[in-house]
Amino acid sequence: MSNVKFPAQAVKTSGTNPIVTSIFTADPSAHVWEDGRIYIYASHDMDPARGCDLMDRYHVYSSDDMVNWLDEGEILRSDDVSWGRPEGGFMWAPDCAYKNGTYYFYYPHPSESHWNDTWKIGVATSTQPGTGFVDQGYIPGLGGFGMIDPCVFVDDDQRAYMFYGGASMCLFGELNEDMMSIKGEMQSIDTLEDFHEAAWVFKRNGIYYLTYADNLHDNNQMRYATSDHPLGPWTYQGIFLETTGCSTTHGSIAEYKGKWYLFYHNQAISSQGNLRSMCIDELHFNEDGTIRTVTQTVQGLAPTGQIAEPADNPDRYNASSAGGGAVIALDGEGHAAVTNLNQPEAYCTFTGIDGAEGGRAAIYIHYASEERVAKLHLTVNGEDLSLINALGTGGAAEFSGCAHITIRLNPGTDNTITLTGGRGEISVNGITVIPFHD
Repeated sequence: MSNVKFPAQAVKTSGTNPIVTSIFTADPSAHVWEDGRIYIYASHDMDPARGCDLMDRYHVYSSDDMVNWLDEGEILRSDDVSWGRPEGGFMWAPDCAYKNGTYYFYYPHPSESHWNDTWKIGVATSTQPGTGFVDQGYIPGLGGFGMIDPCVFVDDDQRAYMFYGGASMCLFGELNEDMMSIKGEMQSIDTLEDFHEAAWVFKRNGIYYLTYADNLHDNNQMRYATSDHPLGPWTYQGIFLETTGCSTTHGSIAEYKGKWYLFYHNQAISSQGNLRSMCIDELHFNEDGTIRTVTQTVQGLAPTGQIAEPADNPDRYNASSAGGGAVIALDGEGHAAVTNLNQPEAYCTFTGIDGAEGGRAAIYIHYASEERVAKLHLTVNGEDLSLINALGTGGAAEFSGCAHITIRLNPGTDNTITLTGGRGEISVNGITVIPFHD
């Protein structure tokens, strides 16, 4: 269980949709594990996008109040997959399962340059839900043309089942005890109306549910079927999520603290179907177990239980240098702030960052911007990591913005973080760094 707290400026008292705004995340797979937190295993739309080719660097998010989401950090990238496509990318919608003390992370990835003909289902494992995953290879006998989007459902009797598919074909089978091989042969589900991809299976009150994305052109919907057994037969029930304004749809359903939720994505931040953002809304059932149409909201969720407590006196850093047109000035409260970061070559650097014993650290970038979405380029110890989204704060002097991402730092204080601008007007008046204690 992660014991990192949020800086006070980052703590939310109510939800918003999308729930993660600093980077683009999609295809949320939600699970509640034994530590009592809810975890989301998400794909990552690399920015700028090139179709879906560059999806990579899976992140995990966790929460205990459904409002404040901690980035657990990157857990796997294509560079870690020795058997994978030489050119990388194509790390599409994942899932995770837990059995006998091990977390199994399942992900689709091609094994050759001809990506759409060579999909396989890879597996990485860890003894922790949000870190420490190591690739173990792929499940033999699965894959081929368009076969993506794994879902693994572990039933109450601890038997585990794999569902996956694409190109309008949904396959299923039971996993062996090793959670990395199929017992017998995979079978096809032929009773799903207009199946496209994104299978997800859950159980409620003795009813098994299989949800999926349909083929509505450039605006998928989510449909579902039900059964009294995880291997079917499945009875089609209808549409429960209408279009989200995004060209794709992919969701998961989980119960947390007595309520049911739908996790899905849209393109509300980017207005681009290949730069997506995760959302959550409540899911409601009729008395007969059928699912009501989900109401998509902007305001998101009310917190479940106590709001996350802020960290006590986290380490906050001011920029040690700036250049390329950026300058260090004073903000409205007399604190140092880097301005003019909208210049093409502008940058600011933070040195002497304390990485404690090394490993994961949550960083929070405090900023102001009058743009709808500005961007900063993040470099850590010379490694080019990501474009960070900075949503508008209402003015160039309104330093209420707080973008959040988890990175890896070296032990001690010999760490350097650089933010490069040039993508919209933005000013930065510091970063907060909170190391994890795994």
